[in-house]
Amino acid sequence: MADCSLDLPGSNNPLSHLSLLSSWDHRHVPPCPALQGTPLSATLSLVMSQCCRKIKDTVQKLASDHKDIHSSVSRVGKAIDRNFDSEICGVVSDAVWDAREQQQQILQMAIVEHLYQQGMLSVAEELCQESTLNVDLDFKQPFLELNRILEALHEQDLGPALEWAVSHRQRLLELNSSLEFKLHRLHFIRLLAGGPEKQLEALSYARHFQPFARLHQREIQVMMGSLVYLRLGLEKSPYCHLLDNSHWAEICETFTRDACSLLGLSVESPLSVSFASGCVALPVLMNIKAVIEQRQCTGVWSHKDELPIEIELGMKCWYHSVFACPILRQQTSDSNPPIKLICGHVISRDALNKLINGGKLKCPYCPMEQNPADGKRIIF
Repeated sequence: MADCSLDLPGSNNPLSHLSLLSSWDHRHVPPCPALQGTPLSATLSLVMSQCCRKIKDTVQKLASDHKDIHSSVSRVGKAIDRNFDSEICGVVSDAVWDAREQQQQILQMAIVEHLYQQGMLSVAEELCQESTLNVDLDFKQPFLELNRILEALHEQDLGPALEWAVSHRQRLLELNSSLEFKLHRLHFIRLLAGGPEKQLEALSYARHFQPFARLHQREIQVMMGSLVYLRLGLEKSPYCHLLDNSHWAEICETFTRDACSLLGLSVESPLSVSFASGCVALPVLMNIKAVIEQRQCTGVWSHKDELPIEIELGMKCWYHSVFACPILRQQTSDSNPPIKLICGHVISRDALNKLINGGKLKCPYCPMEQNPADGKRIIF
């Protein structure tokens, strides 16, 4: 039988084939020599027309989908250029890159501390060995103890946490912490989950609530009331919320927060806080830098250790009090500290120097004149 295949000329590009197929019409196909002069039946002609129509619709749909995908892909590069700027040195003080070895050691120490705090002890030890970083055992000990207890809590073992809370009871009370009570409560709830067989043991363990009766009276009453439904099953009682697994996640958060406060550690590592703050502040600083360069404003941002505007990082990043001079609208610093005048008003040292006239200073908020030397530096 003679070859009736259709040869599509053109390049290997699939798009060229798509365009040829989309414009293909079976009526224009050269007839096969073996079938020349043989008329197509009505049924075969109808089937061929339907097949050609389906092929044409499919090819058009493929071309349309390819166009949409190509449009989305082409915008990726523009989005990367718009949101990522590799040149960030303009917003960083040049002194940061001085003493590179010292800066590298500080960064490695921050990474090691972050790994210890996240419980990645083996990774932290490996980094210390490869970077020849000497970490004192007294530095590692709080993290080792903290992670040991947290691992036990994740396995629903309250023993190490209770032992730690009892040994630090007085210091926890000074922090107004309810950690020890919550641990005892969770242990009591585990006994309740054991059913009627654990009722006597639960009643006996309830003696641990006595020191906390004054502060947690309502919660103790709820737990003791649940004993009435113990034989019927707490799952179908008004006290079913006591069996919620969220109590374990809550106790882990409470222990982490109170233990870090007691040990003088931050709940979040300094590295994670710095990274999160940088993600918020860096885009704003880059925009300011671009505006300054565009308008050719010199001297607006001369000190890289001070920001040209205030950047709100959220309540999570509030760690200490700050003071902004009400006269110059600038945040005080070590080189420009806040000064308390005799009248009680507080301004920055730069503002004080600018307000001196003839060796005298007149308070900008009250008419009291005074000697500038009588102003005292205050520390928040």
